[in-house]
Amino acid sequence: MNAVVAAVAIMLALSLCRIHVVVALIIGAVSGGLIAGLSLEATIEAFNNGLGGGATVALSYATLGAFAVAIGKSGLAHALADKALALVGRQDEGSAGKGVRFMIIGLLLAIAISSQNVLPIHIAFIPLVVPPLLYVMARLNMDRRLVACVLTFGLITPYMFLPVGFGGIYLNEILLAKVSANGVDAAGLNVMKAMALPALGMLCGLLIAVFFSYRNGRSYNLETITKAERVDARYSPRTLVMALVAIVTAFVVQLWLGSMILGALAGFVLFNLSGVVRWKEADDLFTEGMKMLAMIGFIMIAASGFAEVMRETGEIASLVDSSVAAIGENKAMAALLMLVVGLLITMGIGSSFSTIPIIAALYVPLALQLGFSPLAIVALVGTAGALGDAGSPASDSTLGPTAGLNADGQHNHIWDTVVPTFLHYNLPLLAFGWVAAMVL
Repeated sequence: MNAVVAAVAIMLALSLCRIHVVVALIIGAVSGGLIAGLSLEATIEAFNNGLGGGATVALSYATLGAFAVAIGKSGLAHALADKALALVGRQDEGSAGKGVRFMIIGLLLAIAISSQNVLPIHIAFIPLVVPPLLYVMARLNMDRRLVACVLTFGLITPYMFLPVGFGGIYLNEILLAKVSANGVDAAGLNVMKAMALPALGMLCGLLIAVFFSYRNGRSYNLETITKAERVDARYSPRTLVMALVAIVTAFVVQLWLGSMILGALAGFVLFNLSGVVRWKEADDLFTEGMKMLAMIGFIMIAASGFAEVMRETGEIASLVDSSVAAIGENKAMAALLMLVVGLLITMGIGSSFSTIPIIAALYVPLALQLGFSPLAIVALVGTAGALGDAGSPASDSTLGPTAGLNADGQHNHIWDTVVPTFLHYNLPLLAFGWVAAMVL
């Protein structure tokens, strides 16, 4: 068996058996290296060499966690939650309750989409906004798997369709650049046209989740939520204003210096200077915040080590070569297998942005040989890279929603985020991406 396939399969199987994702990534990486013929020493060395690739992201999320706790201290998110709770009133199951459900879904979707382009902060908003809403969602019996699907849609679809913010990086600086570097004349190509059908597949998955899969709701323990999250947090106009100023400051610093770490630190320091966070509380709050997003950081670091072992095995190329041998000149089968291979690679690495450079060098020459048009090649490679971002245990597009929804320990990362997003997004994305490759 191909070492990459085996490593990803082992990692996913262990994760589904509720083995912690970090442990599953380490065991999967070591197994893949040994299956590929690497010595144990060489496998461990490759894994260790890759760990540094996730360190910056891990530190960014740790400081964002501290900033999130400071915002929670100000009461801003709780003020929003109180407004929503007032709208619910005593009509949890009536038409007013349904209206609030869709209001929350629409709000979270709008913020998630904006986090990719308008204010490119990615998952940083989730620990700020979601935990204070858990009590309201529980009162409405909202299924958190639905919220996970809504958040993941907003985190992925904008960058794979809109060429602004993170989408500008993914579509222009990575996708078009790598496709062009490997022999396709990308001048004048409309990348939005190429990715329109795959994005439509994501939208179909979202609509299925909202109106079919999770429409009946789910019950959660309100007492557990109140213990984990202050539903009666105190706040004043002054603390709310300072919270807004700190958020704007953090965003400006992040966009100006290009560093989430410095942006979050600037916001946290402002909370200290304003007195919203007392100096004697600052150390404990910072530690508490780092703990909140520590799991994401460790998983991202482990995923970087896993990815480096997969590259070191050299079997990503052989996986594609074996697929080529199986398909011959069949364009339809070629497109399908390339998408499936992209799914496997991204689910293991956990990053669409890191997958494109790996697969473009392998897919573009093959697609040109089989007669795919330049637009179809862009759609094929772009979709193959995006496949697996939803549904990967190591992706920040699934880790972020879990970090917010599991604040009270009632939301499982694998079964409540990974599996639902895999089913609702990867399957339609696979189908619509294949159609795009065949008709463009």
